[in-house]
Amino acid sequence: MKKITAAGLLLCLIAGRQSMAQTSAKPVNLTDLKFTIEAAPEWNALLKREVGWFGGDGIYTIPLNGIENKQAKANDKILFIFSDSMIGRIENDTMAAGYKMIHNSVAYLNGIMPAVEQMKFTWDVDKKGAPESVFIPRTTQTDPSDYYWLGDGFVNQELNNAVYIFGYRVRNVGTGAFGFKEVGNTLIKIPSGAKPPYKNVKQMDTPFYLTDKNGDIGSFGAGIYVNTSKAGAPKPDGYIYVYGVRGMGKKLMVARILPKDFEKFDKWTFYDGTNWAGDMNKVADVTENVSNELSLTALPDGRYALVFQIGGMSADVGMRIGATPYGPFGPVIKIWDCKPDLEEKTFVVYNAKAHPSLSAPGELLISYNINSVDFIPDLKKHPNLYRPRFIRMKISSE
Repeated sequence: MKKITAAGLLLCLIAGRQSMAQTSAKPVNLTDLKFTIEAAPEWNALLKREVGWFGGDGIYTIPLNGIENKQAKANDKILFIFSDSMIGRIENDTMAAGYKMIHNSVAYLNGIMPAVEQMKFTWDVDKKGAPESVFIPRTTQTDPSDYYWLGDGFVNQELNNAVYIFGYRVRNVGTGAFGFKEVGNTLIKIPSGAKPPYKNVKQMDTPFYLTDKNGDIGSFGAGIYVNTSKAGAPKPDGYIYVYGVRGMGKKLMVARILPKDFEKFDKWTFYDGTNWAGDMNKVADVTENVSNELSLTALPDGRYALVFQIGGMSADVGMRIGATPYGPFGPVIKIWDCKPDLEEKTFVVYNAKAHPSLSAPGELLISYNINSVDFIPDLKKHPNLYRPRFIRMKISSE
C-alpha cells in the first residue's frame, strides 16, 4: 500500500474541499433575464437619410477609445462600419437616377447622442469620381472579382491602438438575391489616427475560413468580445474572443487570442467543447440558430448576452444567456418581433446585434437589418427601407 505523507494528506483535504465547493456552487441561470424592451426611434431617425448615404446593412460600432464594454463619453468618437451601401439621393419619395450600391462604407459619430449633425458618412471614389467601396480586397489570395463584406472590429490597445476589422471575401456565383458565396477570410488593419478612405491599410489573408467534413462553410469574425481590463470588461481574463458561424444551422464557434498576438495566426486557439485547441478543425459548435453577425455583451450580473437574429434571417431578434464568453449558453429567448417592419412579403430581417458603447448603464442598444429579396424594385417604392432599425433593452436589477 502506498504511504500517504502528512503533506499528501493535506493536499487531499484541500482538493476535497475544492471539489465540494465546486459541486455546491450555485449553477448559473441560463434561462431567465428580467428586462423590458422598446423601439429606439431617435436611432432609427439617425440613419433615415435622403442625400449621400441613404441605405446599408452590416453595422458594427467600434469605440475609438478602445473601451468596448462601457458606454462611451460625450467627447468620444464611434466608428460605424457598413457592408453593402446605397449612395445617391431620394427625391419625390423614390431613388433619384444616378444612385450606386457599393460594398462597404464607414461613418463617424461624435459623442453618443443620435444627432444627425454629429455623424459623417464616408466612402471612396473611383477614377471617374463615382462612389466606391472603402475597403477593396487586395491580398495574394484575392480574385479580381472578389469584394468585402465586413465582420466585427475593435481597437487593439496592445498593438498601437490599430483598428482591426474582419473582411469576408465574397464572390458572385449566380444571379438573384443569394447569388454569392464567401470564399475567404481577411483581417484589415487600420493604423491609429488614419482617416477614411484609409489608403494605408494592411490586409492579411487569414486561415480562419473552413469547410468541415459535412461540407459546411464557416468563418470567424461574426462578433468580437474584448475581455480585457483596458476595454472595461467586468471579469477580464486578458483574451480577445472571436466568434465564428458555420453551416445552414448557423452554429456558433469560438476562438481566442491575446491582444499582443492578434496577427500571429498560429497562436490562436479554438474551443473544442472542453479545452482550447491549436487546431481549428477541432473547434466545437457551442450553440446554433444564431446569425452571421451577432454580439456578446457582459450583463450587469456577471452573465453574458449573446444577441442575434434567430436562424440568421427571421422576424425574431433572439438572445441566449451565457455563463462565460464561450458558454454554456441557454435556450433562445425571443426579445423582439420585427413583423411590423415587414410591409411587403419580399422584405427580410437579419443580423441583429448589440452596441454596448452606445448603451446606457443597465441597457443594451440593439440593431437589426431590413432588406428585400426584390431589392431595386422595392427600394424604388420604399427608398428608406434598406437601413438598420434599433431597439432598446432595459435590464432589471431585481
